[in-house]
Amino acid sequence: MSLKTPVAVTSKLPDVGTTIFSVIGQLSAQHQAINLSQGAPNFPCDPLLVESVSQAMRDGHNQYASMTGLPALREVLASKVESLYGQKYDPASEVLITGSASQGIYMAISALVHPGDEVIFFEPAFDSYAPVVRLQGGKPIGLKLQVPAFAIDWQQLRAAITPRTRMIIINTPHNPSAQVLTPDDLNQLAALTRNTDIVVLSDEVYEHILFDGRPHCGMATHPELAARSVIVSSFGKTFHVTGWRVGYCLAPAELMTELVKVHQFMMYAADTPMQVGFAHYLQTPQHYLSLSSFYQQKRDRLIALMQDSPFKLLPCAGSFFMLASYGHFSDEPDSEMVKRLIVDHGVATIPLSAFYMDGTDNKLIRLSFAKDEATLEAGAAALSAFRQ
Repeated sequence: MSLKTPVAVTSKLPDVGTTIFSVIGQLSAQHQAINLSQGAPNFPCDPLLVESVSQAMRDGHNQYASMTGLPALREVLASKVESLYGQKYDPASEVLITGSASQGIYMAISALVHPGDEVIFFEPAFDSYAPVVRLQGGKPIGLKLQVPAFAIDWQQLRAAITPRTRMIIINTPHNPSAQVLTPDDLNQLAALTRNTDIVVLSDEVYEHILFDGRPHCGMATHPELAARSVIVSSFGKTFHVTGWRVGYCLAPAELMTELVKVHQFMMYAADTPMQVGFAHYLQTPQHYLSLSSFYQQKRDRLIALMQDSPFKLLPCAGSFFMLASYGHFSDEPDSEMVKRLIVDHGVATIPLSAFYMDGTDNKLIRLSFAKDEATLEAGAAALSAFRQ
């Protein structure tokens, strides 16, 4: 018998239920489906990283780290960013280690968005943005990317900016569309935010997963944008350890001061032995520089395996996701298509409508190729065998 509370509960998020990822995960487990839905690898991380963290534990690094993060880790991150993107960040005042990129996103919005502020983001979008804005009393403004290229409509963005606009959320490489920003996109964004107090919150958790020689065009590559941006990234996505929940933020000192005020009351400090392990592991740049090649092989393998599938794969420029279209052979809602794929065909994907506030249905599903060879082969076979 469940415990019944006498308390009258007034929800701050009355329209929010269980995330689509949990719903699909549970249904997938129930039917023992091949999991191409979750954005988490099903292959092991580098044993060297595990040993590095284990050694940190054995060496006694088991108490609180500095609130803003282990100095050695902040220093190696600042060096990495300067080497890759040319932007200098002060490790002491402009780099913060967080308990996941999701915590960094929540922290940044909580610290900088006030009641009545408007926050613009682009749909389809990671599902945490809008609820976190609402929790701060802000107003989320979702602008739809142009399908099928999933490009930003810069005229639409210009028209959406008002005196109440406090923040614009950018995500590159983009989840779920697998598209990336270009240098021209950055120049457009800089022009629209120039002479404003708009903060750019840039979700760059897939910064090391770009394909076909594309460069990562993050905010740190554009000095004008870097000066108004909070950049969020993730060790979990980069090093195949999504369950470790460690990330980091980069921001100018004036913005970082406000972020730290919230961070200290959310978790105080991120996991110490993992910080020690990452600080050591990052000393070898090849550990992250090889990631694009690693995932491009998986992307290309899935494309080859899906050649005879009725689903049409959309171009994938970055991240470890791809979109697949089925509108040419069915008008079934994507949520129903996904359920049918799980129940009748034994393969789990994610409906793209879950990434829109209004449930826009473009007859697209999202696949993750952060999977081992056996899973890719089995998943592609199930999708290729699909028949109406």
